[in-house]
Amino acid sequence: MAETGSVHAAAESLFVSQPAVSAVLASLRRELGVALVERDGRGLRLTNSGAVLADYARRLLGLLEEAASAARAEADPEVGTLRLAAVTTAGERVVPAVLATFRREYPRVGIGLEVGNRTRITELLAGHRVDLAVGGRPSPGSGLVTLAERPNELVVVSAPEERASHTRGPRTVTAAELGGRTWLVREAGSGTRATADELLAELGLAPAVLTVGSNGAIAESVRVGLGVALLSRDAVTRQLEDGSLEELRTGPLPLRRRWCIVGRGGEALPATAALFLAHVTRVSGGAARRPFRPVRKLSGARRPPSVAAGASP
Repeated sequence: MAETGSVHAAAESLFVSQPAVSAVLASLRRELGVALVERDGRGLRLTNSGAVLADYARRLLGLLEEAASAARAEADPEVGTLRLAAVTTAGERVVPAVLATFRREYPRVGIGLEVGNRTRITELLAGHRVDLAVGGRPSPGSGLVTLAERPNELVVVSAPEERASHTRGPRTVTAAELGGRTWLVREAGSGTRATADELLAELGLAPAVLTVGSNGAIAESVRVGLGVALLSRDAVTRQLEDGSLEELRTGPLPLRRRWCIVGRGGEALPATAALFLAHVTRVSGGAARRPFRPVRKLSGARRPPSVAAGASP
């Protein structure tokens, strides 16, 4: 019910009857001595106690899946399963090229890739539903640590203006010019959205904003003249090269950030995940162009020889 929002939908997803789900909820209430759901209009919603129990249940299920995967991988990492998550831009533009080189070297490894916004990816990693995540730096106090990183440059792009061919390239504008344009942004919970909000605040701008649900849709909307957007250069490299988008610069732009491979602090990586981490710090894949570099302090994670403290990648 915590995942589906209703008893009826939960029953359908589990292929059981609605009374069966209700009976389980009633049994849990008797066993724990607290209410787990309460009336909300014509439906039900989780109580605070129910939300806490649901969070523990997610982690327990994630640990169970992780345990089975880790046990299989320990016998032979090259036939294990890599459980990976990535924020949208990295999942679309960075991770596929890296996975291609990894799969060529280790063709028997199974791969599961979840793609979502920063909030979703953090939940998956913290809940043990994936082994590694690719995104921005983890928040302090999250219990997550950076294991490897590479540059991620964020640029503001717009539809190109008519200019002489010899002037093609980044165009310098004033902050006021950017403030007069409509900004196309991702949904709340996206790391790129948070960075765009920080940039606008730093520049003292409060422009009109349109929320668009994917990087591809944002780039196309910018191309046809709906507004400007802050995007990772990895997401718009091709468009900048062919001239269908142009880069705008002012103040702190472009912003220099990092793509990070993130794990849980103080935990050993499953063998197949450690194999992947060692691989991505050795090679650079196609569209990714730049390799990840190991962070020397791995906070208790299993360290293959190629990424051990003091070793060269």
